[in-house]
Amino acid sequence: MKFKLLEEFKEFAVKGNMIDIAIGVIIGAAFNKVVNVLVKEVLMPPLSFMTDGTNWENKKLILREAMITNGVSKPEEIAIGYGKLVEAGIDFLVITFTVFVVVKMMNSMRKKADDPKNKEVVTPKNIELMNRTNELLEKQNEYLMKVLAERN
Repeated sequence: MKFKLLEEFKEFAVKGNMIDIAIGVIIGAAFNKVVNVLVKEVLMPPLSFMTDGTNWENKKLILREAMITNGVSKPEEIAIGYGKLVEAGIDFLVITFTVFVVVKMMNSMRKKADDPKNKEVVTPKNIELMNRTNELLEKQNEYLMKVLAERN
């Protein structure tokens, strides 16, 4: 039982699934850092400038002020920190737009590769075989239709 599990794991790793996942995680982590810097250092400063120097990270809606008695805060302040939500929303928009653009480019390249008549891009073997099979079936149907027409 243990050896079968080990064999399945080796098969999984060798097929490239594990490597693909690891590469995706590494690229995703690096992309996250880029997006964080882009939002905090490139997009938020102009937004802050346009809103008269507002520091969005610290923006909050205070529901209850803290009461300070003898230097001790009782009860604590209760607030909704919507500034971080604004930053997270901008992060989300940047990430989704970037993923959209990347997927759009990949789909465009895939369409070119899937078109067997397009000689600019190498067509995958399975697409070439399916196209050739389709051509042969069309020729066979034309022949059969001609034979049936001659019989009638």
